[in-house]
Amino acid sequence: MKYVDDFRDGHLARALSDRIADEVDPARTYRLMEFCGGHTHAIFRHGLADLLPANVEMVHGPGCPVCVLPMGRVDMAIDLAMRPEVVLCSYGDMLRVPGAHRRSLLRAKADGADVRMVYSAADALAVARAEPDREVVFFAIGFETTTPPTAVALAEAIDDGVSNFRVFCNHVLTPPAIRGILDTPEGTAIDGVLGPSHVSVVIGSEPYGFVAAEHGVPVVIAGFEPLDVLQSILMLIRQLEAGRAAVETQYTRAVTPGGNAKARALVERLFERRAAFEWRGLGAIPQSALGLRAEFAAFDAERRYDLAERPVRENRACRCPDVLRGAAKPPDCALFGGVCTPENPVGACMVSAEGACAAYWAYRRHLAA
Repeated sequence: MKYVDDFRDGHLARALSDRIADEVDPARTYRLMEFCGGHTHAIFRHGLADLLPANVEMVHGPGCPVCVLPMGRVDMAIDLAMRPEVVLCSYGDMLRVPGAHRRSLLRAKADGADVRMVYSAADALAVARAEPDREVVFFAIGFETTTPPTAVALAEAIDDGVSNFRVFCNHVLTPPAIRGILDTPEGTAIDGVLGPSHVSVVIGSEPYGFVAAEHGVPVVIAGFEPLDVLQSILMLIRQLEAGRAAVETQYTRAVTPGGNAKARALVERLFERRAAFEWRGLGAIPQSALGLRAEFAAFDAERRYDLAERPVRENRACRCPDVLRGAAKPPDCALFGGVCTPENPVGACMVSAEGACAAYWAYRRHLAA
């Protein structure tokens, strides 16, 4: 724990807070987006928002993989789960995300579907090995962090001939999503970006170059601990005050320019980019998600079951889509804390451990009063 405690030192946090206050221009407003939901929770858990000057605003981004999945894809998973021959394996957060008519995988399970919570793609592959007479589908979600584990399980299934294992692939990509955000009206008001930690361990810092080069927005890849976040904010402030826009890495103990070459190569071998993918709140973003390559079609649940996404209209009262693109904050939603709670979520942002609404509920609940 000492290693973690070193990054949670209160005296150092106050010193960084004072340095940020000294270096900001009081006549200027700074809107900094923490793309990753893990950063949102870190900011609120450790009270970092209270250590920042009033003119430094943290804007929540779409970096919650459960939250950005559109309702149509959730409905596809529910349809899969209702097939009598299918065992659908999913991460726990996805079980409670509502699709159309507020149906969820948990409700499908209550209706008789064989839905099982797993902690990894390897767990799903183990189910397929243990039950060769069942069709086992892994509901694969997540950014570049969780894609390599899916690739490892898929490669094992291919190499070992586990023919009853399938992947329903919903892995999405961070750099295209950042581009999608910056191309929105809300994105044009973003002054700097806190780059995600674990995603960047895999892909490295180089893929964010376009943010600085094309949009003139600085990026600092930040660790998850409170001192990481505060130092990264200070690094962004210094770039902005110097009139610079570059990609810098605060999380140097884990992130390199090129990332994890072995993981990237395995993902490249098994997956390819989709022409476009629908994101909750952001619409269709080109080249922003992965699907299995055609030569692995036998392991692709979408091809195997001829799945097609149906357009589903979001609950108009739920502002989760606005929260995901930085156009609103959770307390701006009339449903927050009343109709919509973690026990009775209306939108995905209240479900996930990385969702902004869940963060407000857990750490900033009083702001909704």
